[in-house]
Amino acid sequence: MNRRRRKKLSGRLVDAALLGDLAQVRALLRAGAPAETADSEGTTPLYQAAVHGDADIVRVLLAAGASPDTESGTGSEGTPLCGAACWGHTEAVRALLEYGADPNLREDHGTGWAPLDWATRGPHPETAELLVAAGARPGPHSAPTGPDNA
Repeated sequence: MNRRRRKKLSGRLVDAALLGDLAQVRALLRAGAPAETADSEGTTPLYQAAVHGDADIVRVLLAAGASPDTESGTGSEGTPLCGAACWGHTEAVRALLEYGADPNLREDHGTGWAPLDWATRGPHPETAELLVAAGARPGPHSAPTGPDNA
């Protein structure tokens, strides 16, 4: 596939993930769109699906080869797991963890917030509990967790 076609398919895949169009995501992957890709702004389709809580699209992209830990954007976005945790999208978080997302990976190339920081500040206690069960550790940005702080 030539570079121009690949770039066009990548942009369309990011758009389809943003819109939650599972059928279009599948069609674009079949047409050769790479699951591990980004649009011209550096946004990945997996981040778009995760931040919008579309667990079905998250699973399809991961099964097609998207890396669960690829950071999206150029500083304004982050990791798919942080994006899903920020909004309390528990099913998307669960899907990412099933595919090996690192529950302690901090955004901004390791200098920003971790998924648990986002979930506890949300506050999204169910998402935070899922992350802790997966091995997430509280960081300097995390709010206290537990029955006294729910």
